[in-house]
Amino acid sequence: MHAVTFDRPRPVGTTAAPGFAAVAEELLDDVYGYLLYLTKNWAVAEDLTSETFEAALAKWRRFDPGRGTARAWLLAIARTTALDWFRSDARRRKREERAEAAERRDDTGSFGEGFSTELDDALRALSAGEREVVALRIVLDLDGEETARLLGISVTAVSTRLSRALSKLEERMRDHDVVA
Repeated sequence: MHAVTFDRPRPVGTTAAPGFAAVAEELLDDVYGYLLYLTKNWAVAEDLTSETFEAALAKWRRFDPGRGTARAWLLAIARTTALDWFRSDARRRKREERAEAAERRDDTGSFGEGFSTELDDALRALSAGEREVVALRIVLDLDGEETARLLGISVTAVSTRLSRALSKLEERMRDHDVVA
């Protein structure tokens, strides 16, 4: 069995740099404090600290004291570890928000009660503005002037938007062989 050492061999006449264990012990609080400051969460900071030292141990042989201090080197690794965690956390939050939004859509039911699945799908395919005009003019039976005033657009714009929306709906329903 061979003893494992983390010190790199030094040329004769130079002072040996401290081993990884000594550096880790000396700088553990600095790295943890830095990560705690970045994340504002002690549990995350602890996890990231362990990831930082795990990565540092794997890279220890490449550490060059001539390029900077061990403290700066470890803090750079800690920063990279934290940035990776922030990116990963942001992706996770977006996935959760999308899933939550899909659940809310499922809970809200269809656009109009009693609509066929095909019509509901066709309505969902319209832009938000087109759906709004259809809802106001067709479902709620507001006139053009009331709709225009409510949306803050001209009566002509309401008419144009409604016409385009109805054309899209007719085309989609024709694709489903629903319109005779």
